[in-house]
Amino acid sequence: MNTWRNASLAVTAVAVLALTTACGQDKGTSSPNGQTVGDAQPAGQAAAQPGDDGYGTDGGYGSVSASGDQKPAGQLAVWNSKKLGKVVTDSAGFTLYRFDKDTASPPKSNCDGDCAKAWPAVPAGSVTSAPGTDAALLGEVTRADGSKQLTIAGWPMYRYAKDTEAGDANGQGVGGTWYASAPDGKKAAPAAAGATAAGSADSMPGLSVRKDPKLGNIIVDKRGMTVYRLTKDSAWPMKSACTGACLSKWPVVAPVPKDQTAGIIKKGFVTFNRPDGLKQQSINCWPVYTFSGDIKPGDTNGQGVGGTWYAITPEAKLVGAGK
Repeated sequence: MNTWRNASLAVTAVAVLALTTACGQDKGTSSPNGQTVGDAQPAGQAAAQPGDDGYGTDGGYGSVSASGDQKPAGQLAVWNSKKLGKVVTDSAGFTLYRFDKDTASPPKSNCDGDCAKAWPAVPAGSVTSAPGTDAALLGEVTRADGSKQLTIAGWPMYRYAKDTEAGDANGQGVGGTWYASAPDGKKAAPAAAGATAAGSADSMPGLSVRKDPKLGNIIVDKRGMTVYRLTKDSAWPMKSACTGACLSKWPVVAPVPKDQTAGIIKKGFVTFNRPDGLKQQSINCWPVYTFSGDIKPGDTNGQGVGGTWYAITPEAKLVGAGK
């Protein structure tokens, strides 16, 4: 009997030790009493303004210029639109389009002059394929003016000057020749009847990295929505200070298999069994959330809310807190 009891205690001790190691105790992320010491209200962080609910109106992306002086696409992403299906976006969340009057084999752009003012070409440089898509489909074509334009499966890529915010797709169907691009370079189209909801969300990993123009590399979920941490939480013991009504504004990120992530730290990547019965993903042992005020991929309206909510880096560090 004692032998069985000792063996059981030993197994328990090993499990606790494994979790402790996973949660970064070697970096001193918690004090002896188990409370967080490194992520209290950041020094120099401005307090939330009265009446500021953190929703804001400016996603921080501005408008797409029609001057032709365009930024590279950066880290591509895939937006799962209910109306359009899977749509490729640039790192700022702007829709990429293809033109029916172009050709893919061989690649050739037929949009110049005034056309190029309304439909600025996406430069070929500094681009990374969207997580879970085929990088071999990315290429370039030389335009009439000698500049290099991004192609997907041979189709030249464009932005639309009337898309002023991330997630806009005002160019869809214009003139019967312009369409949002799918990840394979084809015209974006809704999933076929009978396709499962799970199948439509498989274009991106459960958690991956997006390069935000203001915040840098941040973690997003499979919908492309920004992932956040709360400074009032603790990593060891793992504890969430967001309960009750807080969770309606800051939903927990549900557990994600490790093999369904891309580019993020795997240390402390464990499921947090919350006292309220919810199961929450943790990264480096920090519970993580999304924000109900983020309406579309690319939104970062939760950044800095209350001086306690922040987007996180691929290493699960707070972005902008105390800087």
